[in-house]
Amino acid sequence: MVYPPPHMQGQVEYQGGYMGGSTPDMNMNSGMGLINGNSNSSVNVSNGAPSRTVYLGNIPNDIEPRELLDYVRSGILESVKILPNKNCAFISFVDHQSALLFHSDCILKKLSIKGHDIKIGWGKNTPILPAVLESIQRDGATRNVYLGNLSNPITGEMITEEELRADLAIYGVIDSIKIIADKGIAFIHFLSILSAIRCVANLPLKEKYLEKKCFYGKDRCAFITKTQQHNAAQYLGLAPGMEHIVTAADREFISSALVQQSAAAAQIATHAGGANNLGNRTVYLGNLHQESSIEEVCNVVRGGLLQSIRYLKERHVCFITFIDPIAAAQFFAMCQLHGLTIHNRRIKVGWGKHSGPLSNALSLAVSNGASRNIYVGNIIDFHYYNQEKLRTDFSKFGDIEQINYLEEKNCAFINFVNISNAIKAIDGIKSFDDYKSLKINFGKDRCGNLPRQFQQSNMQFNQLSQLQLNLNEQYLEQSKRKSQSNSLSSKMTPPSTSESHSRPANTPSPSPLPRSVSNHDD
Repeated sequence: MVYPPPHMQGQVEYQGGYMGGSTPDMNMNSGMGLINGNSNSSVNVSNGAPSRTVYLGNIPNDIEPRELLDYVRSGILESVKILPNKNCAFISFVDHQSALLFHSDCILKKLSIKGHDIKIGWGKNTPILPAVLESIQRDGATRNVYLGNLSNPITGEMITEEELRADLAIYGVIDSIKIIADKGIAFIHFLSILSAIRCVANLPLKEKYLEKKCFYGKDRCAFITKTQQHNAAQYLGLAPGMEHIVTAADREFISSALVQQSAAAAQIATHAGGANNLGNRTVYLGNLHQESSIEEVCNVVRGGLLQSIRYLKERHVCFITFIDPIAAAQFFAMCQLHGLTIHNRRIKVGWGKHSGPLSNALSLAVSNGASRNIYVGNIIDFHYYNQEKLRTDFSKFGDIEQINYLEEKNCAFINFVNISNAIKAIDGIKSFDDYKSLKINFGKDRCGNLPRQFQQSNMQFNQLSQLQLNLNEQYLEQSKRKSQSNSLSSKMTPPSTSESHSRPANTPSPSPLPRSVSNHDD
């Protein structure tokens, strides 16, 4: 992890969370595309204090609710209000921490929708209706309604989206409808939990839905993305491959970690590159050795998934674009702290031209496991599927950085220099006759592994933890011996006539448990 958790650094309280170190310029008057307290009061914009409601300004007036909410992936929503005539929207979350995460994420990544740079601010802080809050606590109510047994038991026909939309529109505005025909189920997202509560309470009373299952599903905006898992895992110091543990952790805890990480990343980016550098995902590497290869550059880049690598060999420079601006800031900070060396040459590290925000399509692809690395499995004949053949076939989709063989596991990994080319290759290569019998999928980008310094830190922590276990074992053994010795002495000494059995004067008091050894202590 680049930014240690709050207990390992200075803490600055930031209403609803803690930001490590000094607070970056993320307030309502900062000029980073945020609205201020003098905005039109008719749209209920607050004076800048964090709340459950996030204000989005300058949105396209023709945007559909589904399109807007495709950009929200930080928590359970309580309600969504879109005002097309004012080109704005208010998104209210169930808890403050999720709102704070969405707010900071939008600022850091410079949210843009259909070419519109979105203004981010806070809406008025209003309480959740008591009836809604009770349903959330009692039934786990969300704005998503699950319907089961939707196929006709006689004909097998499935209910259509048009039917569902017509039948359920009376309960409130619908965000999206997803039908899974082979399972006979559907998920209907409303724009508010209150609408979903009305639907769950009243729809089963209708004759058409008497035999149907009806309850609450999971809010599609509340899942933790692969990138968020990766960032939280690094922030919490989890070892590579342990990112899945994050999904089992408390949502508010993860949101808090991500908010702090976003704040630190924003501070790093703006401190070195100015306010306009906020959300930049491209890092510049200069002074590269003339014999350096793009593979050698990628071998030293760690801390985040890459979107692209652009190596200008004649100019001895390289531009690394990460998927996430937090990862770019972490890598930049690590290079400033520990330096970066390739071919025994100190590399110059700075910020490249602003990358702009990651497209929503690419973001969704990454959330579904996409990377610039492609796994090819079930390879039996490595003489036929040699490196030259793989490079020739896969190069048709884009430039390749590295091909790695694992003959003992009958597989190979092809790393592209651009994730878009890897996405094309996943679909395209399956149409080749030579690859129809092979397993083709996305692999893991090695640049997303923890930096070497963190791995060493984790090793030191494990060594210290083992030392602590050894000390505890020694202490328990010593205590056991003293207990046996005292037991033998008590048999040889007449019992005391006092009611309180005090320790003999010459018997030393037991040694205290050794102080816990950890890497948090100086």
